[in-house]
Amino acid sequence: MSFAGPSLASGGKTVRRAIEFGRTYVVKPKGKHLATVVWLHGLGDNGSSWSQLLETLPLPNIKWICPTAPTQPITVFGGFPSTAWFDVGDLSEDAPDDIEGLDAAAAHVANLLSTEPIDIRLGIGGFSMGAATAMYSATCFAARKYSDGSAYPANLSAIVGLSGWLPCSKTLSKKIGVDEAVRRAASLPILLCHGKGDDVVPYKFGEKSSRVMVSTGFQDTTFKAYNGLGHHTIPEEMDEVCAWLTSKLGLGRAFFMI
Repeated sequence: MSFAGPSLASGGKTVRRAIEFGRTYVVKPKGKHLATVVWLHGLGDNGSSWSQLLETLPLPNIKWICPTAPTQPITVFGGFPSTAWFDVGDLSEDAPDDIEGLDAAAAHVANLLSTEPIDIRLGIGGFSMGAATAMYSATCFAARKYSDGSAYPANLSAIVGLSGWLPCSKTLSKKIGVDEAVRRAASLPILLCHGKGDDVVPYKFGEKSSRVMVSTGFQDTTFKAYNGLGHHTIPEEMDEVCAWLTSKLGLGRAFFMI
């Protein structure tokens, strides 16, 4: 799942290939700003479509940042370019992970969060490939480093993944192998949702991702299954996301604060 290229500096780290991220869309909080969540779209999409949906949610104290992934050649598309957070060869348990691309995407997200006020709670969410990037960011937060060894700077308070999968699942136990990393993993709330009718990212991938995360120390992981749901979202699922974020980010008593 990797392809070669030059270099990029983002989020205080350097990787080997040049990646140009697309436009970022921001949804400002309608009430008092208490939390900021970077939301990551799926393969072939952009930040605009999700920003329009997130703006309608009853979460007035959250600022949403919706970046657009770089346009890059995608192996599963025969090299045809598409907006993607990292390269994908195929969705199988034995497929190699694009570590370089994942590090670059996680660094870009961390960079977007780096300018937020110190008292604001920070989260990352996403759909499909965006969910995979959010889950990968969670592992970087716990380990306090990217896969290339450079420091991961963001202090995360919540992770949401819809219809996604966990990259680098086979090596996660090694990455979260020290006591300090296990403590950070246990402190991070994670919500994973997946439709049982998903024919793009199979339900078993989401279910297994949840099990692996719990077994490697992410004890505050909630997994929600939806009968008949394909590779898209529904109001019931977004209601669950709203209630969960309100609880985990401590927004309940701040509702519509100004």
